[in-house]
Amino acid sequence: MGFGRRNTLILSLILAGALSGCGKKAETDSDITVIKIGSVSPLTGPQAHIGKDNENGARLAVDEIHAQGLTLGGKKIKLELLGEDDQADPKTATIVAQKLVDQGVQAVIGHLNSGTTIPASKYYHDAGIPQISPSATAIAYTAQGYKTAYRVMANDEQQGRALGQFAVGKMGAKRIAVVDDRTAYGQGLADEFEKAAKAAGGTIVAREFTNDRATDFAAILTSIKGKSPDLLFFGGMDPQGGPMAQQMKRLGLNAKLLGGDGLQNINFIKLAGTDAEGVTASSPGLPLEAMPGGPAFKTRFEAKYGAIQVYAPYAYDAVQVLVAAMKKADSADPAAVLAVLPQTDHQGVSGQLRFDAKGDTQGGAVTVYQVKNGAWAVLETVK
Repeated sequence: MGFGRRNTLILSLILAGALSGCGKKAETDSDITVIKIGSVSPLTGPQAHIGKDNENGARLAVDEIHAQGLTLGGKKIKLELLGEDDQADPKTATIVAQKLVDQGVQAVIGHLNSGTTIPASKYYHDAGIPQISPSATAIAYTAQGYKTAYRVMANDEQQGRALGQFAVGKMGAKRIAVVDDRTAYGQGLADEFEKAAKAAGGTIVAREFTNDRATDFAAILTSIKGKSPDLLFFGGMDPQGGPMAQQMKRLGLNAKLLGGDGLQNINFIKLAGTDAEGVTASSPGLPLEAMPGGPAFKTRFEAKYGAIQVYAPYAYDAVQVLVAAMKKADSADPAAVLAVLPQTDHQGVSGQLRFDAKGDTQGGAVTVYQVKNGAWAVLETVK
């Protein structure tokens, strides 16, 4: 083929392609409605490993929803997740909450801690924005009467009751010491545990407190040792629980250590080392392998982000139940979503998600675990 004829053919093909494209409208940014969703957790500091776990769970849900495609009111929707760091600090949490409101988010997944979730919730309530926490368990969060506040896991009343009954009934505890970190979560869970343990026949021989930044518990533990408890319950998180487990052994305090979901993660085992062996802790919900969508979620999540800490499935479910409400309302408008959220019934990774009149998840289970051979093993699930 000659040079001139070859160029003529190429030009004809280009023109044909251009003309055929005229019949097709290219999708532009103006054809897609962007919906901003906040995701708040501690992304720096000692609890960053748990906070990032929450954010990754939410981000996986957003990515999968994008892959499936989302349309509301006849328009294509793109979800934009705005990750924010509240540093597990109540004051920072309110600053972040106001920032998200100012940025025009239409919903918030978070916060992680009860102590940050509760003060932030007023900002979302005043702005009329749905807030779904994957992990805030304090009773006070949904007891405020805000119709914007929801959570997707069991609260401290359910968890504290299960732990108190388990301590006395299954662990044989008679003389019990209680320590909490004075956060809304830690103190709230410890209060519920104490109430349930007393009702089951246990005696509280000591009640002490620390804070969520401490790592030296020698004075508290020495005082407790003098009361000869057979079990110590700690209401707090793993950055304190790990060193506490080590210092109990170092001081010869032979009481069993029991905690809640703040301890029940892989980081606690890393921090406590061999002193984690035999420690017992609970977590709201079913074990991951027993969750309806747990094994499949684990495979997808770990392929992208590595090992699950604890709350990632719930952060994922929080996004999914929010989007289920948007679909039900056929709108992302916060008022429309809030109108249908109480009636939304969604099959999540963690189980069937339905809300009661307060915004709590209905029928939440609590599972008790124990560290055996360097890993958390299931002991019992209470429903």
